[in-house]
Amino acid sequence: MYCLYPEPHIFGEIFCMRIIVFLLFLTGSLCFFSCFKKDTGCSYQNDTTVAPTTEQQAVKKYLDSIGVTATLHPSGFYYNIVSSGYGTVPGVCSRITVTSIGKLINGSVFDQETDALFTLGGLIPGWKQGLPLISNGGEIKLYIPPTLGFGSVPKNELIVVPANSILVYDINLLNVQ
Repeated sequence: MYCLYPEPHIFGEIFCMRIIVFLLFLTGSLCFFSCFKKDTGCSYQNDTTVAPTTEQQAVKKYLDSIGVTATLHPSGFYYNIVSSGYGTVPGVCSRITVTSIGKLINGSVFDQETDALFTLGGLIPGWKQGLPLISNGGEIKLYIPPTLGFGSVPKNELIVVPANSILVYDINLLNVQ
């Protein structure tokens, strides 16, 4: 065997074998670890749902009827930022803590949360697209058309919401993780 020494030599062969074993180990390790993709544990994706024009117009009509001026988001909900907050903006995989009140346009409260913890990606499209407009500690009011809320299927489980309801949420974003 020819390695580092021109003549067979017991120390040379042992040294050569160690180098070969080390190089094989190093190559195998690099191949093994390069195959792993970092798993963030989040399978949610950004929501690109857009409300139909008729629903956007219905929300606008409601806002006009109560004398409220709000900003139209490209996806079709309206919003007012009460306080922009500071620091971290939530992403779809963020764990968020909120205090919120959800109402129908007739004023009836259908949902109220205090210090509730959610993953943003698991919520309705209006929240997924609206909450990234503020940062940690911010406050926003969302006027959500049905397509970006609960849609055409009534919610009668824990939350009672008639089909095709416009939703009004006051949300305080207490924490973003």
